[in-house]
Amino acid sequence: MAEDTLKDISKYIGETTEYDKKQEVEHRKVKSWLKSVSAFANGEGGCLLFGIADDDTIVGLADAKRDAEFISQKIKERIDPVPQINMKIELVDGKDILILHVLSGNDTPYYMDDGALETFVRIDNESVIAGATEHKRLMLQGRNTSFDARPSDEMFEDYAFSKLRSRYYAWNGSSFDNKFYRSFGLVDKDGILTNAGLLMADECPLRQNRVFCTRWNGKTKAGGTIDALDSTEITGGLVTLLEDTMSFIRRNSRKMWYKEPMQRIEIPEYMERSVMEAVTNSLAHRDYLILGSEVHVDMYDDRLVIYSPGSMPEGRIIQEMNIEDIPAIRRNPVIADIFAQLGFMERKGSGMGKIIDPIKALPNFSEKMLPKFFSDRAQFTITFPNIIDIWEEEHPNMETHYVESDTQDDTEGGTQGDDLDKWIEQQVAIYPTITTEELASSSGKGLRTIKRHIAKMPHIVYVGSGYSGHWEVKKKK
Repeated sequence: MAEDTLKDISKYIGETTEYDKKQEVEHRKVKSWLKSVSAFANGEGGCLLFGIADDDTIVGLADAKRDAEFISQKIKERIDPVPQINMKIELVDGKDILILHVLSGNDTPYYMDDGALETFVRIDNESVIAGATEHKRLMLQGRNTSFDARPSDEMFEDYAFSKLRSRYYAWNGSSFDNKFYRSFGLVDKDGILTNAGLLMADECPLRQNRVFCTRWNGKTKAGGTIDALDSTEITGGLVTLLEDTMSFIRRNSRKMWYKEPMQRIEIPEYMERSVMEAVTNSLAHRDYLILGSEVHVDMYDDRLVIYSPGSMPEGRIIQEMNIEDIPAIRRNPVIADIFAQLGFMERKGSGMGKIIDPIKALPNFSEKMLPKFFSDRAQFTITFPNIIDIWEEEHPNMETHYVESDTQDDTEGGTQGDDLDKWIEQQVAIYPTITTEELASSSGKGLRTIKRHIAKMPHIVYVGSGYSGHWEVKKKK
């Protein structure tokens, strides 16, 4: 087929990015094309072009009308539920081709009956049988729900959410109202936690909700006498996982600096804003239906690798896409909304821009400093190159110095803190049922001192009376 003919075919498939070419309509081996009908309906839709060979030669169909009737009949007989389709016959270079558009379905999964019911999905431009995890996801999608929105087997009253409350207070400057548990989708009307609620709990029991962090000794996982210089397994709720993972990365990262005539320029091994976005995405968008697989953070001498279980939504392959033009699709919308409320991510979504843009803003930026993205049927991986290594390679004669990494995590400076008012405000926001006696005991101050400080802060109010009441921190006027 000539180049201009290819452009003509492109307009026939419309905005569809997924399509298969078939030289003929197989009447005996209908599975060869019906599996694509199932896969397209289970995904974002797609197009089958009959009468075109694999090498793009237009061979045409001898009886396109008869073939169209056969296709329609077999879809009704062998695909359940029946997906929405459009068919048309087009004359190209004097030959009839048949174009079958399969629309993205709302009633997933769409099964193909080949003696046994099979479900197909699109992976890397092929229609393949859906695995158990992909099948579960399609069933949730067909019910117009997601894993994080489904109820768990756990009761709200059995779990604490101090990390969630603490982060909400730190970001919003007001206490976490108890009604937010319901409105944010963490608990249902019967007091049963959703999976999102379970993932946000301080002591999340889901085994797949872990992060394994390792700083390897060298450029491989077998770098010498000591394989790992630092390692940790992080468990708990998502706030803990995110904060502790970033603490691990900070304590295993270095900064370099060099002098310019009027200023000192610092260059990190890895841009924290970019890495933070990548870690956030790995937790918010990972596939929690995959059991026995966790998020991994592997740091080497020359790179940082963040692995997240699960393919991209709709089975897309990221290395075949334009990184700066990837739509924001949320696999776990409840978690994504909560992360937005906590200031970890934007509700509108920003694609890969928040990962790439901070690196591009570096002084003496080069394309080698950009991360590499990889996805397949089971994983999504981001590899950040060591920016200092690249900078030193490109500036071999520049005198440089290293800033020692601050290995101490941020703390509150003890229970008393430097500012008693701030400490009290934080405590009552995180622990709304704490008593003034407990505040006095924890701070080492007298009860009268605690009450006097609270009296000076009108934005802290006690709602109710006695032990049945609770503290609320209002927005400061």
